[in-house]
Amino acid sequence: MKDLKYFWHRAAWLKHLLIGAGVVLLYGWALQGLKIDLELLKTSVPYVADFVSRMFPPDWSVLDLAGKALVETVQMSLWGTTIGAILSVPIAVLSARNLAPRWLRLLANLLQNLVRSVPSIVLGLLFVAATGLGAPAGTLALSIYTIGYLAKFYQAAIESVDGRSLEALEVSGASWLQVAQYGILPQILPLSLGYTFYMFEYNIRAASVLGVVGAGGIGFELISYIRGFEYPKATTMMLVLLVVVTAIDALSSHLRRRLEADNGNFD
Repeated sequence: MKDLKYFWHRAAWLKHLLIGAGVVLLYGWALQGLKIDLELLKTSVPYVADFVSRMFPPDWSVLDLAGKALVETVQMSLWGTTIGAILSVPIAVLSARNLAPRWLRLLANLLQNLVRSVPSIVLGLLFVAATGLGAPAGTLALSIYTIGYLAKFYQAAIESVDGRSLEALEVSGASWLQVAQYGILPQILPLSLGYTFYMFEYNIRAASVLGVVGAGGIGFELISYIRGFEYPKATTMMLVLLVVVTAIDALSSHLRRRLEADNGNFD
């Protein structure tokens, strides 16, 4: 056994070579499954160029409608992210290996996996059937969609907490609630808020996709113009969405850096 360990220690290059070969084989297998037709790609370039050319110049006559639809999209994302974040907290706590028993963790993680396995479009269709076309369906779909990811992010943050600080609180006689308040929350707050800001930013884009199934927002107007072959108006919608997503990305990045610098303590 010692000789075998010594051999692998001396032949580290061989281990790296085997790993590299495995990675190459994995990507080769995946590429083969794609069945890419290079000749078809060459002949499709003119069609792509023609489609793009019909989208310009943008039709600014729908700018007012784009602004109103965008406001609805932001409102959907704000409420969807907030509801999803609130519901994610107990699921994350029950999923964390340093807080919950094994059987409870299995159930909570199964719930997370179940939510993440349902595409956002399917959630949109489900709530459109329940509440009808419009923003309420999109908000509910985003709420459930958010749970699947924020619960996992929050769980990872909780599991990264320094266990020694929790043990010190427990030894001093702190209750479970006090351990959570003084030992866990200060450590996970900056990271968790950063995740939440990122999810809000992502939900702006997800809300636009949900418009395809009639869940309100700018996506609903966008897909309506595309289906009606009014590509210049669709371009205006996409440009307005691009500006807002870029602005929100810059703002959320600034807030995340601020949280990390302040370690969760606001001025």
